[in-house]
Amino acid sequence: MLEIRWHSRAGQGAVTGAKGLGSIVAESGKEVQAFAFYGSAKRGASMTAYNRIDDKPILNHEKYMKPDYVFILDPGLAFTDDFTANGKDTTKYIITTHLSKEELVSMVPTLDGIEDRVFTLDCLQIARDTIGKAIPNTPMLGAFMKVSGMFDIEDFKEKMKHVLKKLPANIIDANMLAIQKAYDEVK
Repeated sequence: MLEIRWHSRAGQGAVTGAKGLGSIVAESGKEVQAFAFYGSAKRGASMTAYNRIDDKPILNHEKYMKPDYVFILDPGLAFTDDFTANGKDTTKYIITTHLSKEELVSMVPTLDGIEDRVFTLDCLQIARDTIGKAIPNTPMLGAFMKVSGMFDIEDFKEKMKHVLKKLPANIIDANMLAIQKAYDEVK
């Protein structure tokens, strides 16, 4: 089973991102879960969202997991959340930050020694530049496609257009740019 934990602030699109990824994965015939855990449920409050993906029915409905991937959508959460909790020796971390990987690792001791599993990019800036708002969920999914290889990027973008079909065409196009830019920039 593949497990993903999203660390975000309410309003940054983690729930929408988890559900969008879930929809795309479900269309491929796999079993999937997408859910969230809100603290105070106020915009800006720290929250987590989750995905589980498997070839067989998923019977576990708890939020506890040993994630294969951890996404940090807000740079500050790398310093305040215990995002490496319950991580495995193979867990990969995709972190939104304006810092270089080396700078981030030097400032977040839990990343020391696992640099090869840490991937960085500035999803907030990518979202501002492409979508016009600091909603980093689609850039994070673009980075995830690069790191995981789950879907070919062009195939993923086509599937994501279907997920976003209720939005105006210019917003869908902006999200496709964000996905591609993140895919190209993640290190």
